[in-house]
Amino acid sequence: MSDGRLPRHRRRWLGWTIGTLVVLLLVAMGWVTVRGIGAAHELQAVSDNTAALKTAVAAQDLDGAHAIADRIAGHAAEAADLTSDPVWRGFEFVPWVGPNFTAVREIARIADAVAADALTPVLDAADELDLADLGFTGTTIDLAPFAAAQEPLGRADATLSDALTRARAIDAGATLPPLQDAVGQVLGSVEKAATLVGTLHGASVLLPSMLGADGPRSYVVAMQNNAEVRSSGGIVGALALVTADRGSIRIVRNASTTDFPPLEAPLEVSEPNVALFEEQPGRYLQNLTSIPQFTEAAPLIATRWTQQFGGTVDGVVAVDTVVAQHLVAATGPVAFGPFTADGDNILGILLSEIYSTIPDSAAQDAVFAQASAALLGAAFSSGETQALLGALSASADEERIRIWSAHEDEQAKLATTSLSGALPTDDDSTTWVGALFNDTTGGKMDYYADAAFTVATGVCVGEPITRLEATWTNGAPADAATALPEYVTAAGWYGVPPGETRTLIALYGPQGATPVRIDRDGTEEQVQTAVIDGRTVLQHSVQLAPGESTTITVDFTGTGAGERLTEVGHTPLIRDPEVTRESIDCGS
Repeated sequence: MSDGRLPRHRRRWLGWTIGTLVVLLLVAMGWVTVRGIGAAHELQAVSDNTAALKTAVAAQDLDGAHAIADRIAGHAAEAADLTSDPVWRGFEFVPWVGPNFTAVREIARIADAVAADALTPVLDAADELDLADLGFTGTTIDLAPFAAAQEPLGRADATLSDALTRARAIDAGATLPPLQDAVGQVLGSVEKAATLVGTLHGASVLLPSMLGADGPRSYVVAMQNNAEVRSSGGIVGALALVTADRGSIRIVRNASTTDFPPLEAPLEVSEPNVALFEEQPGRYLQNLTSIPQFTEAAPLIATRWTQQFGGTVDGVVAVDTVVAQHLVAATGPVAFGPFTADGDNILGILLSEIYSTIPDSAAQDAVFAQASAALLGAAFSSGETQALLGALSASADEERIRIWSAHEDEQAKLATTSLSGALPTDDDSTTWVGALFNDTTGGKMDYYADAAFTVATGVCVGEPITRLEATWTNGAPADAATALPEYVTAAGWYGVPPGETRTLIALYGPQGATPVRIDRDGTEEQVQTAVIDGRTVLQHSVQLAPGESTTITVDFTGTGAGERLTEVGHTPLIRDPEVTRESIDCGS
């Protein structure tokens, strides 16, 4: 009769099997521990040498930078090798701890790819471009180095784009807190590097032809005033025609919006923008930047210019007032009219003081034109080329510079960059939501305005949800009605009491998503709707007294909703909005 126990030989076999598995597991754990410590050591060496590399590049020691880059490549390759064997990969499938092993392996792979295939091409491009001066001589740029740098920058750009995709794919939320911080640092560093190198590569491809290497070019430059906000930054204030011939740049005509009276027969504007803004953009040059896609607005700006002054326009560049702040911080103080401006006070001068100091609007336009000429002159004569490039890069990162070319091949390249001014496109790794702001007060009250966003994602009742909240605040002083100039408050010209603001606030969701909840401060109200590039856009008209705020909330579901990585796009404002990220609370 059996006592329920296994035969002795089977118990012995089972014991040996369990013992062998335990030993193998212990060996494997020891193996990955040793290799993990080694990988961490190598990645720390990468970090230490990266700091040294930045120092060498800043000191223009490119020979030393190449040697440091070689060391970085060696450490990164060793880290990738230590985290890619079958035992390590096996631990990636272990519940709870697996994502940590995956994250370390991916960080090592990213470091290896960037070190092997991006650092050297960038340094080669630096040799060509000569970061000390980039060939600036007065108002002329030597275009030859940009052509020579195209190939190495192209290789680096492709590597960094791939590295950015990998970094965004790491599930940091499933890792331990120290690794979450490390993943965040890697992602931030790769994003900055990819943006900078991508911009430089685009510049190396486009600058020679756009700056007249193949013949003279003419561009309209539109200056946007953020104190009267529009979708792409601000109302068009001053304009200038700039020519470029073999790298030589000069301003040949200044103009103000008073040179462009309203049109009896409006220009044709796309149906979604008519739904949001009626015929205002088509009639008034000032309102063309209400159109959120610069690819549509820019050709219309060019048309208005040629209608008024004739000639040929090869492209349009739009910049907002905050670009001036970045430039002055790089070049040093500039003087125009009765003002001397530096990085600390130029926004206050251009967006506020000029109206109280100079009541006459025609005189204001003259001072704005002087400011534009002074800024351009300072940029070319400062000799601070690296600081200037940094200022332009920061402005581009904040989407404060938009460029359109009338030449199809150039525009095709611009369309792939943030300089194009198009609404963002969702992809497999990133979903975009956002907000567009357009003032209808008629004054310059948005100097006092602030925005804040909260984006939340999750799943409720089996449906993916993305929630976007936008808070808009009129931060004007309580006595704004009497303390501020009429030109700033608009003095009730458009039906808004002085000191109050009226703003069109349009929220858009992921491409293909459907809004299922829309409210303002917890109450539903009528909205205007449109669909732009597959995005549902919902627009409220909001009127606020000084000190008041309002919050608009939209829940989106369906395609693109509920994605883990959701980015927030928005109209460039004077002060960057705070963005808060949360998880959806299904009970709310």
